[in-house]
Amino acid sequence: MGRALYCGVDVGASATKLVLADGAGEVFARAVRPSGVDYAATARACLAEALATAGATEADLVRTVATGYGRGNVPFADATLTEIHCHGLGAHHFVPGAITVVDIGGQDNKVIRLDEAGGRVDFRMNRKCAAGTGAFLEEIALRLDLPLGDLDGLARAASGSVRLSSFCTVFAKTEILTHLRRGAKVSDIVRGAFASVVQRVIEMDPLEGRIVLTGGVAAHHPTIAAILAERTGREVTVPPYPQFTGALGAAIGAARGPGGQ
Repeated sequence: MGRALYCGVDVGASATKLVLADGAGEVFARAVRPSGVDYAATARACLAEALATAGATEADLVRTVATGYGRGNVPFADATLTEIHCHGLGAHHFVPGAITVVDIGGQDNKVIRLDEAGGRVDFRMNRKCAAGTGAFLEEIALRLDLPLGDLDGLARAASGSVRLSSFCTVFAKTEILTHLRRGAKVSDIVRGAFASVVQRVIEMDPLEGRIVLTGGVAAHHPTIAAILAERTGREVTVPPYPQFTGALGAAIGAARGPGGQ
């Protein structure tokens, strides 16, 4: 390829995302796979896929930074950065200025406040419960006997919203059975599940200013962004390929050299 590339790898508990970008943050290739149980092998497979897409080889890689839950399991990484830092870098790349980054992932949620220059002001992170995450929506789809990919269309077409009072995934499934027995529409239950995810995020931190929504949930369930805007009364921006925001931030950090600042 003959172009200097920087690699960012975001190893999440559910999925591993990899981005190849140049020094300006222009993306040349992306790859995503379920993280599985061998994070190192999954990261290697993502790298091979992305290099093939970009028409590049490992010799084109200047530097690689790993981030995410399994960042210590990427053998070809030159350095690691926290997921908070990388999500901030990736979001600020697409939406400059003071923003509040909301990342809804497969297993956790993050709320990150950035100033005008992209510096981190504060952050909150939920690691203790699957409620309000992608795992919660997977369980809802399983309980309703629906493909996960059908949820967004149902939520978007719903005429109402069933309130789920239980944030706990286990109790919410029991509550859904009660709603079904009472004749509630499946679409209204799904919309209620989406609203529950949004409420969980809002309760983590009072969201202020311009909101940038990232993560796999935003990528696969865009109606979540509309509900978040409705509930907060604020503008919600979803950057391109929101599931790859952390990986892009890692690539940008790689281009900035040691420290990734």
